[in-house]
Amino acid sequence: MSYTYEGWTLYCKDVKLRGGKIQTIYFFSKRRPKSGNPCDLPSGYTVGVNKRTGLPYLKKK
Repeated sequence: MSYTYEGWTLYCKDVKLRGGKIQTIYFFSKRRPKSGNPCDLPSGYTVGVNKRTGLPYLKKK
């Protein structure tokens, strides 16, 4: 199941940092991105909306 917010779908993907650590990043998109999978809202986060651009983002509770 994937989380959607006003037409935006939440995607996640694992990226490798310079030190070799793997980190999961989350992003919203209206279309299917080249990489990343639809995912649920992670626990401990809520959705905020940028007032200037109208883009949704995740923020900690």
